[in-house]
Amino acid sequence: MATKLVIVESPAKAKTIGGYLGSDYVVEASVGHIRDIPTPSEMPAEMKKGPFGRFGINIEEGFEPFYVVDPDKKKKVAELKRLLKDADTLYLATDEDREGEAIARHLLETLKPKVPVKRMVFHEITKEAIQRAVEETRELDIAQVNARETRRILDRLYGYEVSPVLWRKVKAGLSAGRVQSVATRIVVERERERMAFKVASYWSVEGTFSSTSAPFAARLASLDGTKVATGSDFDDTGSLKGTARQLDERAATAVAEATIAAAVTVSSVTEKPYTRRPYAPFTTSTLQQEAGRKLGPGAKAAMGVAQKLYENGYITYMRTDSTNLSGSAIAAARGRAGDMYGADFVPESPRVYGKKSKNAREAHEAIRPAGDRSRTPARVAGELRGDQFKLYELIWKRTVASQMADAKGSTATIKLGADLGGCEVATTAEYSASGTVITFKGFPAAYEEGTDEPRESKKDGEARLPKLSEGAAVDVVDANASGHETSPPARYTEASLVKKMEELGIGRPSTYASTISTIRDRGYVRKKGSAPAPTWLAFAVTRLMEVHFSRLVDYRFTASMEEDLDEIASGSAERVAWLQRFYYGDGRGSEGLASLVSDPGDIDARAISTIDIGDGIVVRVGRYGPYVEEVVPKGVDPATGEVTDETKTTPAPKRATINDDVAPDELTPAMAREFLAAAADDGRVLGQDPETGREVIVKNGRYGPFVTEVLEEAADDKPKRGKAKAKPRTASLFKSMDPATVDSEQALRLLSLPRTLGTVTETTTAEDGTETQVEVPITAQNGRYGPYLKKGTDSRSIETEEQIFAMTLEEALAIYAQPKQRGRAAAKPPPAEFGEDPVSGKKVVVKDGRFGPYVTDGETNATLRRDDEPETLTAERAYELIAEKGAKGPSTRKKSAKKATKKAAKKTVKKTAAKKTAKKTAAKKS
Repeated sequence: MATKLVIVESPAKAKTIGGYLGSDYVVEASVGHIRDIPTPSEMPAEMKKGPFGRFGINIEEGFEPFYVVDPDKKKKVAELKRLLKDADTLYLATDEDREGEAIARHLLETLKPKVPVKRMVFHEITKEAIQRAVEETRELDIAQVNARETRRILDRLYGYEVSPVLWRKVKAGLSAGRVQSVATRIVVERERERMAFKVASYWSVEGTFSSTSAPFAARLASLDGTKVATGSDFDDTGSLKGTARQLDERAATAVAEATIAAAVTVSSVTEKPYTRRPYAPFTTSTLQQEAGRKLGPGAKAAMGVAQKLYENGYITYMRTDSTNLSGSAIAAARGRAGDMYGADFVPESPRVYGKKSKNAREAHEAIRPAGDRSRTPARVAGELRGDQFKLYELIWKRTVASQMADAKGSTATIKLGADLGGCEVATTAEYSASGTVITFKGFPAAYEEGTDEPRESKKDGEARLPKLSEGAAVDVVDANASGHETSPPARYTEASLVKKMEELGIGRPSTYASTISTIRDRGYVRKKGSAPAPTWLAFAVTRLMEVHFSRLVDYRFTASMEEDLDEIASGSAERVAWLQRFYYGDGRGSEGLASLVSDPGDIDARAISTIDIGDGIVVRVGRYGPYVEEVVPKGVDPATGEVTDETKTTPAPKRATINDDVAPDELTPAMAREFLAAAADDGRVLGQDPETGREVIVKNGRYGPFVTEVLEEAADDKPKRGKAKAKPRTASLFKSMDPATVDSEQALRLLSLPRTLGTVTETTTAEDGTETQVEVPITAQNGRYGPYLKKGTDSRSIETEEQIFAMTLEEALAIYAQPKQRGRAAAKPPPAEFGEDPVSGKKVVVKDGRFGPYVTDGETNATLRRDDEPETLTAERAYELIAEKGAKGPSTRKKSAKKATKKAAKKTVKKTAAKKTAKKTAAKKS
């Protein structure tokens, strides 16, 4: 019996939609894209030598891409072809955006259906929406496909042309990207501002005054008609920007004391109406920002949670630039607002919001609860848990609030004049107090948006002021002076970085989460508190891009590319012509990518990777990481800094590794010199080894504190190198030891390791079968992975470092009598367990591995990222990591190793066969 085949992207989506369609429909998931442009190394041999060999794209003939089905999707494609044989209609029901349209196109070209094909689209997964989508299908949007294909080709050309320059000039293995390089620049520029920032100090005065009502506070605003400086009056160099008066402690204290004794009157009272309008419903960008502020997860995690809510029918499509709401959604929101807060909280006419972005697709809706009458959070509390419930509640509140009435009130400002009498600082002072009184709560009754920066003013309704008239006298209750320091501009949080990228028009909101994740995974940013701080590597890469590829990281140029892609998507621009201009230039003075990267030889790699932090100290980004360096000029005494003899050679530079936990803005010249001093430290002398007479010292090394002995060579000896050079005994301190308190006795015990516990008699068998009895020692020692026992080639882990000196031979033999366990100890329960992975359907757990914690579903293992902690990892994040690893497919290194093994095996078989043939031939001749 013929059926109708519906193809969507994810299994969760397929399951939900399958429940809404009858038995005549088979709903199957493609699990994302089924094909892509391969890397040149993965291309067939015959293709590598042709026009596609360099990029996987034929740049000479229309920028034609070479697509192949991903190896891990071949089984899925075979399954879809099998299902298609029994179908009478194919519905391509992928998401209605560029990615979804491209997936549909790839499915069409790969499956080659012989039955009617219909493009099925919907913005929410409800029964009504799905049934309506089956009836109202359309044709494939080729312009959208062209836009997505252009972006994919653009990113491939950008990455493949620019990344090799970074490999040669900065560090191997780096990557450049059209959006990620610009996002990195944004973060680096903010860190530069923080590094250049100089703290300014200032003092303020706050008085407490009263009339016939309760006391109120007012801040000193001016002295003798001149404004008193606040934090906003200083620039980043710590200098005053205008004519404001900067108070020090002495002046502020004098004004406070004079105010207490002063006669104070009301000099002016102003009152203005106050109105606040509700926020538009969520777009992709605003959802990521607000989720980051209120719920804590990063942009990528928030989008992962939103994806699950969409696929399971709780919210509308979560990748949208539009702030539109459908008529039924507006009616539902207005109805909920009226039911919960009263008719006064619903405006007379529905609210319609303008486009958030000029390129927003108005065919899409904003992100809102799915259905014609959205379910309240209380209705879904039994179905959703954790982050999914929190995000649904946030979306629901925002949607309802967007159709509610304005908040109303009044804002009053009172200015007080004080006669300071004989004060040495000034004769008159003016104090100012402001407060807002909310007379109608309006939409904040349902929802209040978070902020990236702390509010300077008090919350609405908190700063109530008394009713005062001009000229009225007020009493001074108290006045106090307080000191302040200006703060550097805050680092971008993920939420504020998303906001900044949207303001600049860089990338698409749907790509912000993956962009932030990419620059973190590439080592360009590292989490510092709640904000991503740039690494020194990011400084070097950004400097190279700014100096030699300035156009490629120019904000306006990058934003214009997004606008151009939108024009291709709308059909008003042609794909090939645009790529031609981007890669080869326009022939009118605008360089293309090919010419920009054509001659990287003039790039000074050392200069690019050197960042001057002042006072003769620089940071260099080296092959093994960043380090500080102080170069002593020729003829200068390193100890005193005095010029002694300019004819002398330049001393070797002093160098020291930078600790990973030091952010660029925290590294001062003084801190750098501490690192240099520690690196040059000859160590603390603990005493002498009574047996050898050598000094024993404790030092700090790259891998932690250790003890070692000092070797001295005779004056007439020639320096020895390599194996001939004597090497001192060294030993790492135990974790329980402190380098500041360790003594010579402890050091000598450490240097005595490994400790022999005793010997055991074992039998060895020679090649001729002869057996020999030998004595094999058992030793206890400390290694890179902790304390352990060793007997010949058999090593066994022990629990604590102290056991190295306390363990007896009998206890060691008892350990060796047990079966050897893989790993360090007996199996422990997983640090965390989750439910079934939505794709594989298998249980996901966190495990401890040799290289750190990882998540696994039994088939796919994914290492946790730097900012992922097993204790706080969410199920959604665990599923996301496994999905990312699964999407990458098997390691190419393993594939290469397998191919090499098979190739070697074939050669061995051929050689063996050749030898046998030769022997037979020789036997026949004889």
